[in-house]
Amino acid sequence: MPFAYYDRLSAGQKRIYRRSDEIPKIPLADARAAWPLVPPLQAALVADDRRALERACQTLADALAADLRVPPINLVVLAARPSHDWGELHGLYEPQRGRPPRVTLWMRTARLRRVVAFKSFLRTFLHELCHHLDYELLGLADSFHTEGFYKRESSLFHQLVTDAAAAIAGSGPT
Repeated sequence: MPFAYYDRLSAGQKRIYRRSDEIPKIPLADARAAWPLVPPLQAALVADDRRALERACQTLADALAADLRVPPINLVVLAARPSHDWGELHGLYEPQRGRPPRVTLWMRTARLRRVVAFKSFLRTFLHELCHHLDYELLGLADSFHTEGFYKRESSLFHQLVTDAAAAIAGSGPT
Protein backbone atom coordinates (compact mmCIF):
# COMPACT_ATOMS: atom_id res chain seq x y z
CA MET A 1 0.00 0.00 0.00
CA PRO A 2 1.59 3.30 -1.08
CA PHE A 3 2.25 6.06 1.41
CA ALA A 4 0.04 9.18 1.31
CA TYR A 5 2.39 11.22 -0.87
CA TYR A 6 2.11 8.66 -3.69
CA ASP A 7 -0.95 10.44 -5.15
CA ARG A 8 1.09 13.62 -5.69
CA LEU A 9 3.76 11.86 -7.78
CA SER A 10 3.96 12.06 -11.56
CA ALA A 11 3.29 8.94 -13.65
CA GLY A 12 7.05 8.37 -14.06
CA GLN A 13 7.68 8.78 -10.36
CA LYS A 14 4.88 6.33 -9.59
CA ARG A 15 6.58 3.73 -11.80
CA ILE A 16 9.83 4.23 -9.87
CA TYR A 17 7.95 4.09 -6.57
CA ARG A 18 6.23 0.81 -7.50
CA ARG A 19 9.53 -0.72 -8.65
CA SER A 20 11.15 0.30 -5.35
CA ASP A 21 8.25 -1.15 -3.42
CA GLU A 22 8.68 -4.53 -5.15
CA ILE A 23 12.23 -5.04 -3.80
CA PRO A 24 12.18 -6.18 -0.15
CA LYS A 25 15.79 -7.27 0.39
CA ILE A 26 19.38 -6.45 -0.36
CA PRO A 27 21.31 -9.68 0.19
CA LEU A 28 24.95 -9.25 1.11
CA ALA A 29 27.33 -11.67 -0.58
CA ASP A 30 29.26 -12.14 2.68
CA ALA A 31 27.49 -10.58 5.67
CA ARG A 32 29.74 -12.52 8.05
CA ALA A 33 32.74 -10.51 6.85
CA ALA A 34 30.98 -7.30 7.97
CA TRP A 35 29.96 -8.60 11.40
CA PRO A 36 33.29 -7.66 13.09
CA LEU A 37 32.93 -4.08 11.79
CA VAL A 38 29.73 -3.40 13.75
CA PRO A 39 31.01 -3.65 17.38
CA PRO A 40 33.67 -0.91 16.89
CA LEU A 41 30.93 1.37 15.62
CA GLN A 42 28.86 0.64 18.74
CA ALA A 43 31.86 1.10 21.03
CA ALA A 44 32.74 4.47 19.51
CA LEU A 45 29.15 5.65 19.85
CA VAL A 46 28.94 4.54 23.50
CA ALA A 47 32.32 6.19 24.19
CA ASP A 48 31.00 9.40 22.61
CA ASP A 49 34.04 9.49 20.32
CA ARG A 50 32.90 11.27 17.15
CA ARG A 51 36.13 10.73 15.21
CA ALA A 52 36.32 7.01 16.03
CA LEU A 53 32.63 6.70 15.15
CA GLU A 54 33.19 8.40 11.80
CA ARG A 55 36.11 6.05 11.03
CA ALA A 56 34.08 2.99 12.05
CA CYS A 57 31.14 4.12 9.91
CA GLN A 58 33.37 4.76 6.90
CA THR A 59 35.00 1.34 7.32
CA LEU A 60 31.60 -0.37 7.42
CA ALA A 61 30.33 1.71 4.48
CA ASP A 62 33.41 0.78 2.44
CA ALA A 63 32.98 -2.91 3.26
CA LEU A 64 29.29 -2.89 2.33
CA ALA A 65 29.97 -1.01 -0.91
CA ALA A 66 32.67 -3.54 -1.81
CA ASP A 67 30.39 -6.47 -0.92
CA LEU A 68 27.60 -5.08 -3.08
CA ARG A 69 29.99 -3.87 -5.81
CA VAL A 70 28.77 -0.28 -5.80
CA PRO A 71 30.82 2.92 -5.74
CA PRO A 72 31.82 4.10 -2.26
CA ILE A 73 30.33 6.97 -0.29
CA ASN A 74 32.02 9.59 1.85
CA LEU A 75 30.69 9.47 5.37
CA VAL A 76 30.69 12.31 7.89
CA VAL A 77 29.54 12.12 11.51
CA LEU A 78 28.57 15.36 13.21
CA ALA A 79 27.56 16.07 16.81
CA ALA A 80 24.02 17.32 17.54
CA ARG A 81 21.21 16.84 15.06
CA PRO A 82 19.84 19.93 13.37
CA SER A 83 16.20 20.63 14.17
CA HIS A 84 13.38 22.91 13.21
CA ASP A 85 9.61 22.95 13.62
CA TRP A 86 9.48 19.85 11.34
CA GLY A 87 11.58 17.77 13.77
CA GLU A 88 15.18 16.53 13.90
CA LEU A 89 17.36 15.50 10.98
CA HIS A 90 18.96 12.11 11.69
CA GLY A 91 20.89 11.57 8.47
CA LEU A 92 21.30 13.01 5.00
CA TYR A 93 22.29 11.52 1.63
CA GLU A 94 23.71 14.05 -0.82
CA PRO A 95 24.84 13.17 -4.35
CA GLN A 96 27.98 15.11 -5.28
CA ARG A 97 28.79 16.10 -8.85
CA GLY A 98 32.03 14.40 -9.89
CA ARG A 99 32.68 12.97 -6.42
CA PRO A 100 31.32 10.15 -4.27
CA PRO A 101 27.99 10.91 -2.59
CA ARG A 102 28.18 12.27 0.93
CA VAL A 103 26.28 10.74 3.84
CA THR A 104 26.03 12.84 6.98
CA LEU A 105 24.95 11.28 10.27
CA TRP A 106 24.38 12.99 13.62
CA MET A 107 25.27 11.21 16.85
CA ARG A 108 23.42 13.37 19.40
CA THR A 109 19.80 14.36 19.83
CA ALA A 110 19.00 17.99 19.05
CA ARG A 111 17.27 19.08 22.24
CA LEU A 112 19.05 17.19 25.01
CA ARG A 113 22.27 16.56 23.05
CA ARG A 114 22.40 12.96 24.26
CA VAL A 115 24.22 10.29 22.29
CA VAL A 116 21.60 8.38 20.29
CA ALA A 117 20.91 4.71 20.88
CA PHE A 118 23.10 2.32 18.90
CA LYS A 119 20.29 0.59 17.00
CA SER A 120 18.75 3.93 16.03
CA PHE A 121 22.10 5.21 14.83
CA LEU A 122 22.86 2.06 12.84
CA ARG A 123 19.40 2.09 11.26
CA THR A 124 19.94 5.72 10.23
CA PHE A 125 23.30 4.74 8.72
CA LEU A 126 21.63 1.90 6.78
CA HIS A 127 18.74 4.15 5.76
CA GLU A 128 21.10 6.63 4.13
CA LEU A 129 23.09 3.79 2.56
CA CYS A 130 19.85 2.45 1.07
CA HIS A 131 19.37 5.74 -0.77
CA HIS A 132 22.79 5.15 -2.34
CA LEU A 133 21.90 1.55 -3.15
CA ASP A 134 18.63 2.61 -4.78
CA TYR A 135 20.65 4.59 -7.31
CA GLU A 136 23.81 2.51 -7.67
CA LEU A 137 22.69 -1.08 -7.08
CA LEU A 138 19.05 -1.06 -8.14
CA GLY A 139 19.39 1.56 -10.87
CA LEU A 140 16.37 3.54 -9.72
CA ALA A 141 16.10 7.10 -11.04
CA ASP A 142 14.88 8.29 -7.64
CA SER A 143 14.91 7.00 -4.08
CA PHE A 144 11.50 7.06 -2.43
CA HIS A 145 10.55 6.06 1.10
CA THR A 146 8.44 3.05 0.11
CA GLU A 147 7.56 -0.01 2.15
CA GLY A 148 10.13 -1.85 0.05
CA PHE A 149 12.76 0.76 0.94
CA TYR A 150 12.17 0.22 4.66
CA LYS A 151 12.21 -3.55 4.18
CA ARG A 152 15.59 -3.27 2.42
CA GLU A 153 16.92 -1.20 5.33
CA SER A 154 15.66 -3.86 7.76
CA SER A 155 17.14 -6.67 5.67
CA LEU A 156 20.59 -5.09 5.98
CA PHE A 157 20.13 -4.53 9.71
CA HIS A 158 19.15 -8.15 10.26
CA GLN A 159 22.11 -9.43 8.23
CA LEU A 160 24.53 -7.27 10.23
CA VAL A 161 23.06 -7.45 13.73
CA THR A 162 20.33 -10.04 14.23
CA ASP A 163 22.01 -12.81 12.23
CA ALA A 164 25.37 -12.06 13.89
CA ALA A 165 23.85 -12.23 17.37
CA ALA A 166 22.08 -15.50 16.50
CA ALA A 167 25.30 -17.00 15.13
CA ILE A 168 27.22 -16.00 18.25
CA ALA A 169 24.49 -17.56 20.39
CA GLY A 170 24.77 -20.71 18.28
CA SER A 171 21.30 -20.62 16.75
CA GLY A 172 21.66 -18.59 13.58
CA PRO A 173 23.18 -18.51 10.13
CA THR A 174 26.68 -19.87 9.78
